[in-house]
Parts: sequence; C-alpha cells; structure tokens
Amino acid sequence: MKLLTLNFLTCAVKACKSSSASFPLHPKECELVSDTIAPNPKLIYNILPRIDWNALVVTASELGFPSLPPAAPTQEELEKDEKMMSELHTLLLETSVSEGMLVCGNCGHEYRVKEGIANFLLPNHLV
Repeated sequence: MKLLTLNFLTCAVKACKSSSASFPLHPKECELVSDTIAPNPKLIYNILPRIDWNALVVTASELGFPSLPPAAPTQEELEKDEKMMSELHTLLLETSVSEGMLVCGNCGHEYRVKEGIANFLLPNHLV
C-alpha cells in the first residue's frame, strides 16, 4: 500500500465517522518497502492540491522520514527545490507499507496490513 493511500483512508468504525481524530490512520510496527519509479513531476504537482498536508506531515514523522515543511510547497517552489521534489516523490510514490497495522486515533481499532493490503473488514460488534 503506497503511503499516498494513507492520506485518503479513515477509520471504518461507524462511531468514528464524525470524529476528526479518526484521520489519518497511524502506522504501527510497519515494514516499509521501496520501489524505484521514474520521477514524474507533473504527477506530484497534480497530487499536492488533493493531499491533506497536515496528515502527510504526521504520517511522515511517525515513519521516521525527514521533516516536511509546515505548509505544502507550491509548484514553483518544487521546480526550484530538487531535493524537496525528490523527497516527496520517494515518500508518496516509491514507499509502500508491506506489513504492519494502521491504528485509528479515535477508537484505537487496528487494521492489519498484510502483503501490502489493508484489511478494513470490521468485526460485527463494530459495524
């Protein structure tokens, strides 16, 4: 599961739908893998406006990536800063969670990630 995907996932427990603490899901005991993908600046430029930057900063820091700036960089800033572009490319497109758990900050429910696939099926008592 690409780290980019974590920016779009929230807890599936019904009681968490109205809570802002259920997003982002927090990685726990995750095994990360890196794939080499050719740089695609246009993709990064198009993805950035759709990303919840604060959630990305939280996820990146929890996984031990270099700190990101407090605000999302603009396209002009990325064109000038090759290092930031490279770091974002690596973080969003090349890094994947292969094993581990995603934990809701609201209810604490843990979603298992196995072979890169998160299991969002809930037990009956949480549906």
